[in-house]
Amino acid sequence: MRKFILSAIAVLAFSDAATAQSFPSRPVTIIVPFSAGGPSDAMARILAERMKVTLGEQVLVENVTGAGGSVGVGRAVRSPPDGHTISFGHLGTHVANGAIYKLGYDLVTDLEPVALLPSNPMIIVSKKSIPATSLKEFMAWLKAQPTPATAGTAGAGSGSHIAGLYFENVTGIKLQYVPYRGTGPAMNDLVAGQIDMIVDQTSNSIGQVRAGNIRAYAITGDKRVESASDIPTVDEAGLPGFHMTLWSGLWVPKETPKDVIAKLNAATVEALNDPAVRKQLENLGLQMPPKDKLTPEALGAWQKAEIAKWWPMIKAANVKVD
Repeated sequence: MRKFILSAIAVLAFSDAATAQSFPSRPVTIIVPFSAGGPSDAMARILAERMKVTLGEQVLVENVTGAGGSVGVGRAVRSPPDGHTISFGHLGTHVANGAIYKLGYDLVTDLEPVALLPSNPMIIVSKKSIPATSLKEFMAWLKAQPTPATAGTAGAGSGSHIAGLYFENVTGIKLQYVPYRGTGPAMNDLVAGQIDMIVDQTSNSIGQVRAGNIRAYAITGDKRVESASDIPTVDEAGLPGFHMTLWSGLWVPKETPKDVIAKLNAATVEALNDPAVRKQLENLGLQMPPKDKLTPEALGAWQKAEIAKWWPMIKAANVKVD
């Protein structure tokens, strides 16, 4: 029996090694759980284009929308654990959704972390027709409305929704949320004046701000964004302490071989270290993670810490899924 067990272990080890050596054996797919054209989609496509150089196979992006991103994450969870399907997600999809949806999977135990990706400070923006020109004026305008202003989100539990809840908690201002399948389409309606505001990812809004199509009031970080240095922080604009950064990451299904995860991590880190890629991401207002936070273990620890931080607030808000 002892020989049989040792033989079985040896076979499994050889199998894992063979899998890692042959990986990837076909195109790799990154599942983005939001619509094309949004900030998550933009980051994933920039990374995919560079990762294919390291991996030696095409890296495709598939947009699978619905239920605040939980549909797309579920697709990745149920994929074969061979590294060919990657789950792209962020604070909303891989933290908040666990406090809102009956997922049918566990965000920690059913996924293996690969790498932490650049983070996106949020930005408070409104439609252009609102007369406020500063954050204090905008908050006064919001308070003066007879009914709550409309705030676009990418669905219940999305980063834009969590940021809106946080804004309500800090300011005492109530908002009426309008869910979309991503902040890409939400932005289209903000530019068209169909909704009043979004607490949005900077990378999604900055182009429209620069074009003069929407108003920007403040960045939700403790320092200004290099690509938008004229926009004050919330501390400077009169809402001190309203700090929120939407971080992103990559995961694969549980039981994916460790060597395969290591290859994906290496391809991701190499992409993030590429000067051309860094320039593209920084132009979107994204902030690079520290080098010591780029390991799978660091992402796993960070995700658990964020669950401990945000779940109590989300549950206290009694967020309902329409």
